[in-house]
Amino acid sequence: MDEKVKIAKAAGVMSAATFISRILGFVRDMIFALYFGAGGLSDTFFAAFKIPNLLRELFAEGSMSAAFIPVLTEYRQKEGEEAAKRLVRITFSFIVITVGLICVLGIIFSPAIVTVIAPGFLKFPEKFSMTVVLTRIMFPFLLFISLAALVMGALNTKKVFFVPALAPAMLNITLILSIVFFEAVAEQPILTAAVGVVVGGFVQFVFQLPTFFRNGYGLGLDTRFSHPGLRKMSLLLIPATMALAVNQINIVVSNILASYLPSGSITYLFYSMRLIQFPIGIFGVAMGMAVLPSLSEHAARGDFGRLREDFSFALRLLFFITVPAMAGLIALGKPIVNLLFQHGKFDYAATKGTVQALFFYSLGIWSIVGVRVITATFYAMQDTKTPVKIASGAMLLNIALSLYLMGPLRHAGLALANALASWATFFLLMYFLRKKLGRIDARRIMVSFGKIGIASLVMGLAGWALLHGDLWERSGNILIKAAYFGGTAFFCILLYSSASHLLKSEELYYLYSMIRGRFRKKE
Repeated sequence: MDEKVKIAKAAGVMSAATFISRILGFVRDMIFALYFGAGGLSDTFFAAFKIPNLLRELFAEGSMSAAFIPVLTEYRQKEGEEAAKRLVRITFSFIVITVGLICVLGIIFSPAIVTVIAPGFLKFPEKFSMTVVLTRIMFPFLLFISLAALVMGALNTKKVFFVPALAPAMLNITLILSIVFFEAVAEQPILTAAVGVVVGGFVQFVFQLPTFFRNGYGLGLDTRFSHPGLRKMSLLLIPATMALAVNQINIVVSNILASYLPSGSITYLFYSMRLIQFPIGIFGVAMGMAVLPSLSEHAARGDFGRLREDFSFALRLLFFITVPAMAGLIALGKPIVNLLFQHGKFDYAATKGTVQALFFYSLGIWSIVGVRVITATFYAMQDTKTPVKIASGAMLLNIALSLYLMGPLRHAGLALANALASWATFFLLMYFLRKKLGRIDARRIMVSFGKIGIASLVMGLAGWALLHGDLWERSGNILIKAAYFGGTAFFCILLYSSASHLLKSEELYYLYSMIRGRFRKKE
């Protein structure tokens, strides 16, 4: 099977599973907004959750993929299946010990951690105390999610994508059930949500184990931490973790600065970030994960021509899908936020605050997803140092822009700073990747992006014209709004496809050929 087809199919499988998880995530957020609104109580939860969530990005899903998948792929290619299985067991043992220790230290030093990430809460003792309690409850989530990431990485190297991508849905289901069924009987309902996060992380890990075992892996303890594969992973992991640390520092900086802004600012940023993470997670993260094993195989064989070709294809296909999603979030932000969140304690003022942040966050979607694929290409070549250097410069830019823009734009300025910093990261990574590979098919990528941009603009303007109105300022009428919005969204998709066809989009024709090929096989 052609490698492009394999990548597209893997990305499609992961996107489908991630879509299910993200939809459940929005149901979770809607329930959370219904029960807890957008104020001081929700601020404490989201501030507390940022800590284990930040460490999850550093030690689990992000850096694990960057270091584990290329090394495990190389071991399977050169040393054989048994050597790969042994490396998985050693890595499992290492995670249990090291991440378990981090969790213990995090629980002990939670007051100091909360002081650093939400210093504005110090003026409100009850708010600060609750954030500390929530942080302590949620810290073990880090261990379970790290083990889940290990299992996911091992399965991805065997080109098993659906079950690992679906696993995060288990976290969302668990959290939904914990809020709905225990909120009414809990003395402090917000604590129920925190416990649900930890249990959900455990379920996410366990959900993947049957598939993991069927693929020949095991989880027995093996403390041979001098193993060369683990050392190689550690060397790759350090700069990869630093790169992710830089990205997470941007989020923490926004959180710190938002704690000095009016109540609700942290929540506005959280919900708007959740919305842009929908296309980023479904398409950007999925494509980055789907293309990494193939790129790693090309790099292990020294086939850089195929690596360049697959990189260009993955980036162009990703832009074709995510740029119109970006246009849709910018043009239809108010209807989306109203429909999803404006219920119960989440009022129109909260909708306006969330839409302001969403507009500016959305400007960075194309560059954020692009960075995922470029970074995966560096990781496939076992170069984790270049991304961290570039991310460090972007972090300083984000901090400077945040301080400058939060004055006139408040929380929306923090979102704009994030988007501008992601643009800088994308262009710098492209420049250094070109230096490393000699050429990266830049002309073809730019022509494709231009066509996609024109088609997305036409679609976005049409969607805005059809849904513009004061209907989206009021709560209620959910079914009528959903039907109106759904019909408009369907029309916009047809309009984007038609515009892409008129512009002779190469990516549209490729997707059409894949769909036709699948139907012919069924016949």
